Amino acid sequence: MSQDHPTAATRPSQVQPPLPTVPRGLAADPSPWGWSMLLTKVTAPEVIAPVIVGILFLVLWEGFVRVAQMPTYLLPGPLLVFQTLIQDWSILLPSLLVTLKITIVAFITAAVLGLLIAIVFTQSKWIERSFFPYAVILQTTPIVAIAPLIIIWLRNSTFAAMIVCAWIVAFFPILSNTTLGLNSVDRNLLDLFKLYRANRWQTLIYLRLPAAMPYFLGGLRISGGLALIGAVVAEFVAGTGGQKAGLAYQILMASYNLQIPRMFAALTLITALGVLIFVILSMISDFLLRHWHESAIRREV
Repeated sequence: MSQDHPTAATRPSQVQPPLPTVPRGLAADPSPWGWSMLLTKVTAPEVIAPVIVGILFLVLWEGFVRVAQMPTYLLPGPLLVFQTLIQDWSILLPSLLVTLKITIVAFITAAVLGLLIAIVFTQSKWIERSFFPYAVILQTTPIVAIAPLIIIWLRNSTFAAMIVCAWIVAFFPILSNTTLGLNSVDRNLLDLFKLYRANRWQTLIYLRLPAAMPYFLGGLRISGGLALIGAVVAEFVAGTGGQKAGLAYQILMASYNLQIPRMFAALTLITALGVLIFVILSMISDFLLRHWHESAIRREV
């Protein structure tokens, strides 16, 4: 056999290209996700600085209330609000759990439906052009205006009505961000998948969904707080008392009875819950993106 012809072992189709190397400065941190990384994030300047500002604000607030001798029914001090929070904990905790339950159910529903509908939009441009404007209309309609109608239509289940109200507020950011991510795939990679004759579902699973992951997680961070806002608005409109009373109902009752410290205590719980939701979703996002996306890769100093 002539030596000019390549053998089977050296044919170009069998030669494996060299793997790309990642620059050292962009290499992912090999250390596992654990308490050390959590401690590093907690003690980071972007966490310490807002904490210091918050403490200074509370000190100035307490000092202003004491110097000006403000009546408690106008503006209670942070110490009184904290004392009321401890004293009324048995009343506020069940309401907190009700609000949290509405928020979680509405958020999960918005996340699942937003992802699925975004996938459908990506598979058919005609479907996206036909239905996406109605999603925009649903988002721009004030929830305060349509919440009474939803509660009337679902009068047999006020809890379901409040979930629907919270879902409407939280749905659009996930849908729009995920749709944008699914449509923002590198065209060169799309051409490569077409070259290898990948079908539509293979392209979706192995290319579009990984590329859209940062957009989807960004939409989740936005929708988490919006779901809480929608739940509070729905509770205000519904005005449900008893065992199904949320924190918004406690704020209403406290304002009617001039129990302003309790109103501030309930408002503090809502704010703390919103911050906690955002922090948890941010940690989940960093955990999922920490090895490959620029927004979460830890760089060497």
